[in-house]
Amino acid sequence: MLRNTLHLIALGGRQDPVRRSLLPCTARLLPVEKREQPQQIQTGLLQARGYAKGKDKKKEKGGKGKAGKVEINEQQLREIINLDSLNTQMERSVQQMKEDFIKHLSLRSTSGAIDTLRIKVDGDEHELQELAQISRKNPKTIIVNMIAFPQTIPDVLRAIEKSGMNLNPQQDGTTLFIPIPKVTKEHRENLSKNAKALFVKYRDAIRNVQNDHIRKLKKQPDVGKDDAFAAQTQVTAIGDKFIAEADKLLASKQKELLGDN
Repeated sequence: MLRNTLHLIALGGRQDPVRRSLLPCTARLLPVEKREQPQQIQTGLLQARGYAKGKDKKKEKGGKGKAGKVEINEQQLREIINLDSLNTQMERSVQQMKEDFIKHLSLRSTSGAIDTLRIKVDGDEHELQELAQISRKNPKTIIVNMIAFPQTIPDVLRAIEKSGMNLNPQQDGTTLFIPIPKVTKEHRENLSKNAKALFVKYRDAIRNVQNDHIRKLKKQPDVGKDDAFAAQTQVTAIGDKFIAEADKLLASKQKELLGDN
C-alpha cells in the first residue's frame, strides 16, 4: 500500500481527488524536503522578487522618481544665469511699487506727490516740477502754472488722470487747479483699486524678468536638460518670492486706505 501511495504522489496531481485524501497521511512518511510547505515558501519568494522587479521596471521606464530629480545650488545657478541681475531687477520692481504707493496713494494728496509726478513728453519723461510752477492756493487746492511749457498741458492732464491719486484738475488757460478730494468711503475704495492696479503692473514686470531669464537659459547649448529644468524651477521660485513680498505690501496699503484696523 505504501508503494501505491508513493506512486500516486509521483503522478504530480493527475489523480487529484485521491492525492488530496491521502496527502495528510502520507506527508508524515515523506522526507521534510519533499513536503508541500517548502513549495509554498518558494512561491512567496518568487512573488516578492517579481514585485521588486516590477518596481525596478517602473523606475527604469518612468524615470520620474525622486532619484531622478536634479537640484542645483546657488553657485551652480550663477554659472547658468546672471543671478545678480535677476535679483536686482525684481527688487527694483518691488521698491518702485513701494515708492508709488507712498507718492500716489495717500489719503490726502500732497503737493510733494504732484511735484514728482512723471510726465511723458515726446518719448521722454520729466517730473511735473520741471515743467510747471506748483503751489497751494489753500489747503484744499493745488495750483499748477504751465506758462513755461503750455504745449505739454495735454500730457500733464493725461498723467494726472492715470496717476491713481483720484484727482480731477480744472484748466483755466495755462493754469491747472487741482482740488484735493475729501476722504470719503468712495475715495478710499478708489485708492484701494488703484493700489491693486499698481500691484498687477509690477507683478507682471517681475514675471517678465523671470521669463526673460528662463528663455535665455534654455538657449544655452552647454546646459543639460535636467540642469536647465532645475534652474528654471529656481528662477520661478525667486520670482514667486518677490511677488509674495509685493503682495504683502499691497495688503498693508489696502488696509491703511480702507481703514481696516
